Amino acid sequence: MTFSLAVLLPLYAKDSPDWVHQSISSIINQTYRDFVLFVGVDGPIDNDLEIILQSFEKDQRVRIIRFETNRGLAKVLNDLLTICFEQGFDYVARMDADDRSLPDRLEKQMEYLSNHPDVDVVGGSISEIDEDGFSRNKVIVYPETPDGCRAFFARRNPHAHPAVLFRRSFFDKIGHLYRPEYRQNQDTMLWYDGFMAGTRNANIPDVVLEFRITNSLFKKRRNGWAFAKKQLTDRKLINKDLSYGLFADIYGYAMFVMLISPPWVKKIAYKVFR
Repeated sequence: MTFSLAVLLPLYAKDSPDWVHQSISSIINQTYRDFVLFVGVDGPIDNDLEIILQSFEKDQRVRIIRFETNRGLAKVLNDLLTICFEQGFDYVARMDADDRSLPDRLEKQMEYLSNHPDVDVVGGSISEIDEDGFSRNKVIVYPETPDGCRAFFARRNPHAHPAVLFRRSFFDKIGHLYRPEYRQNQDTMLWYDGFMAGTRNANIPDVVLEFRITNSLFKKRRNGWAFAKKQLTDRKLINKDLSYGLFADIYGYAMFVMLISPPWVKKIAYKVFR
């Protein structure tokens, strides 16, 4: 049997087995069935995670790709993309190990790309859930049109990374995959490379993904002087090359201050600016 769509789901040792089970199940139970799920295991994992993966391996649409050492998200995604493209997949969707896709996500996104052959990547709205999987009663909507996505990128990423579905043409246009030197902000630089290469980005208004908000979002993943300084440097490059102007630079400095602030400040800023 041949499939048209690959779904990439990286995971590593610190991912919750319960969340991984929910994430994989949300893909397996999609209304759109013509896909292969590539689970990329970034380094050694414990027995609890291994049991979860083994429970899904009997499904012919699930392929577990194990990597010996932990190398970071970008490198795992690049290896998975290489495998997918070598096998002839023309469409690739992203998924994270702690989120949940809505059942009709892939169907709606594939239908959108079928009806918009000029679009290279499509995302969608996301709803937030807490660590226990309950709704936070917050929906984040992204711009629908290519022009809207490009303008929005002056302040924030134009997509929720785990909610996008790429056409292979996106990577053909930029001439490479993710920047492997980035262990964080891989998506920001991918959108930058895309816009510089003339990709057309879009989002559907429907909620396609439940995005899990965890304490680590404010404490570990988005904390520290080095991370904030690097993000500011990248943002200034983006603003210059895409001609976003002074306001975008001011916003970039505001984000820098937020990133070096205590976690409680980040939480407030997240509610205001997200």
